[in-house]
Amino acid sequence: MFYYILIAFQAFCIFHVYKSRNENYWYFVIFFVPLIGSLVYFFSQIINKTNIKNTKNKLTDVVNPTKKIKDLEQKLSLSDTFQNKINLADEYKNQKDYKNAILYYEKALDGKFKTNSHTINKALQCYFEIKDYGKVVDYGKKIPLDTSFKGSICMYAIALENCKYFEEAELQFRKTNIRYSNYGERLQLSEFLVRIDKQQEAKIVLKEIVGEIDNMTEINQKKHRIVYLESRKILKGI
Repeated sequence: MFYYILIAFQAFCIFHVYKSRNENYWYFVIFFVPLIGSLVYFFSQIINKTNIKNTKNKLTDVVNPTKKIKDLEQKLSLSDTFQNKINLADEYKNQKDYKNAILYYEKALDGKFKTNSHTINKALQCYFEIKDYGKVVDYGKKIPLDTSFKGSICMYAIALENCKYFEEAELQFRKTNIRYSNYGERLQLSEFLVRIDKQQEAKIVLKEIVGEIDNMTEINQKKHRIVYLESRKILKGI
């Protein structure tokens, strides 16, 4: 049994040499030293070196999450470019260090890149996470949320509400009220409507959410289960 497995493994490696157009000497290594040669080829050529490096980098990020930050800080110190600032800010954002992320997004926005909408949107998201709603409102006014950054509309709406701009907040929340989509955002719309004493309008939104999810396949129902349960809970309470 082992013999047939070895032959199959050897044939697979030889085919891989041919398909990948690797050096011809691999044919001799695999053919004349079947087990050892095939194993050496498999681990050095098929288990891609790049994949091994990527796995090592991911493990390093988990064990030592500050290493990537330090590497990006060093790159920035050597080359003070817009992209290097963004890369460092993005990594701080990934690690949920929003204050430092904001610091470097703000630096990136200094000068000729001050109107860069993608950077403004990232800064907006970080300001939202630290509940600086005034800044969220300021930045939300600068970029086309409706067309390019729809994922940030609810953040903008919540910030407007917290800054007492209730009419504008409602306008922004209602932009997410599109049937058969945006279930999380529409749930937030309904919660907002309850907060401003528009319970009947909230009921309409919630009933639409529940009805749509009821008519979904079982897989999609599971996907939206949390929104579904919360919608039914709010409906019972108003």
